[in-house]
Amino acid sequence: MKITVICVGKLSLPFTKQGTEEYQQRIKRYIPLQIIELKEEKRGGKKSDPTFIRSSEARQILAKIPQDAYTIALDESGASLVSEKFANKIDQHMISGRTNLCFIIGGAYGLTDELKSKCNELLSLSAMTFTHQMARLFLMEQIYRAFTIIRREPYHNR
Repeated sequence: MKITVICVGKLSLPFTKQGTEEYQQRIKRYIPLQIIELKEEKRGGKKSDPTFIRSSEARQILAKIPQDAYTIALDESGASLVSEKFANKIDQHMISGRTNLCFIIGGAYGLTDELKSKCNELLSLSAMTFTHQMARLFLMEQIYRAFTIIRREPYHNR
């Protein structure tokens, strides 16, 4: 199996970039990982409409989802899982022989309802709202944590 993470926007904050890169390297010890960064829609003039921005970014995301991938979009309305259940979910996808697990992180205005409806699942990282940069860092940490739980390694102390 391979994990793909599709993200709108680049990491501009040094601590999110450094942390995300650290977890990416750790994850790659367990499984192939691909990060696809998409350009944020510009917010000037006529294009500053959040509906337009979400729609434009959704088209970019849909074009990059790997064929036959099981897609999980990060969204505040999604299911909230404890780390052990998240690890179990990843483990079950690997056991099932799935070839690609794809996570989607939207931009500042989130995801369109149409895009969310095309995803297999919605996942919430928290009841709180985070920037897409923080969401990427938290997702990378949780994917890494999931593999340490699956492998019964000491990173996860429960």
